[in-house]
Amino acid sequence: MAGQSLSEPGHQHCGDCMSAHLPLKQGSRLVLASHNKGKLAEFAALLAPYGVEVVSAGELNLPEPDETALTFEGNARIKAEAAAKATGLPALADDSGLCVSALGGAPGIYSARWAGPDKDFAGAMQRIQQGIGGDEREAWFISVLCLAFPDGMTECFEGRIDGTITPEPRGAAGHGYDPIFVPEGETRTFAEMSDAEKNAISHRARAFEAFRKECLG
Repeated sequence: MAGQSLSEPGHQHCGDCMSAHLPLKQGSRLVLASHNKGKLAEFAALLAPYGVEVVSAGELNLPEPDETALTFEGNARIKAEAAAKATGLPALADDSGLCVSALGGAPGIYSARWAGPDKDFAGAMQRIQQGIGGDEREAWFISVLCLAFPDGMTECFEGRIDGTITPEPRGAAGHGYDPIFVPEGETRTFAEMSDAEKNAISHRARAFEAFRKECLG
């Protein structure tokens, strides 16, 4: 599934209104609504060819808002809107997670929370494998990027990749749930791929491609 633009009732979004903001121009400053240094490096590299400077919410000492929405899109929007309002700059946020069919779509938006404050993804992966039990191993990763402006305008983009859960973790690369996820058309887990291989097909790459087409010159 390729990335796609999203819209949600009740939030400011219209083509004519957004056209006043887009594309982001060379020299633009963009706040990444994240305190994750690895994510900052990833997005800074993705945006560098377009002349967009990225600064993180962590660097600006912005508080992390409570993620109270029940969807990836909703939580991405909460983070982006909070950063845009606090800084007066456009802000980009992402919310992503692993959804497992046999678990009714869990852990989903709670993917990070399943690992706990110590980020124990080994325990979270074990919990998933124990919960699956049978042969229903279908799963998918979702990433939603939300771009927000200080005037309240927002635009969201979704990327998804389908695959299966392995019986045991495999591979030492990647992070999070990568060792138990094999994308469709592959025999290796994300954690058995190089960064370049994973980033060419991942859910975040697909969301970013949709964002790039609409928001970057």
